Amino acid sequence: MPFELPALPYSDDALEPVYSRKTISFHYGKHHKAYVDALNKLVEGTDYATKGLEDVVKSAPAGPIFNNAAQVWNHTFFWRGMKPGGGGAPTGELAKRIDVAFGSYAKFVEEMKAACTGRFGSGWAWLVADGGTLKIVSTPNAETPLTTAAQPLLTVDVWEHAYYLDYQNQRAAYVQAFFDKLVNWEFVAANLAKAR
Repeated sequence: MPFELPALPYSDDALEPVYSRKTISFHYGKHHKAYVDALNKLVEGTDYATKGLEDVVKSAPAGPIFNNAAQVWNHTFFWRGMKPGGGGAPTGELAKRIDVAFGSYAKFVEEMKAACTGRFGSGWAWLVADGGTLKIVSTPNAETPLTTAAQPLLTVDVWEHAYYLDYQNQRAAYVQAFFDKLVNWEFVAANLAKAR
């Protein structure tokens, strides 16, 4: 069965004005879809065509199949990490764990911004649970913590196509807006609960 472009968890204008319908039309409707389409062509007639997406990401060697599968997975995870009316500090167990790991929520956001702005070229910044500890990691291109022992909790896409129409070269402003007005902490908390 071919891989499919997963539906967005909200309408394409639901994140406006912070993340525009135009950006989603290109980012989701063109880039994300192109990874799905390329993956289907690449795996046709191979054993990968019968595997689940996570299995393909974890088992494919470096190269086109891995790159496209990982980009499909990473983007799907990214969309779920945002919601209309999101943003602000988390609560409950997640808030406590962030305070323990980073000292405060404000310090966590600053470290995520540093990971995002420090990524040269294209890639991702992630909050992960690794051995019971929350950590921030940055990956280039299509790389993902899914191929490691760490459990991904949240990601910020810092490929230029993720933000350029709305924020041009202001990557730090995009990341700040992500945490102030978009992040879906319920999604992150659910991922943390699964990581235990």
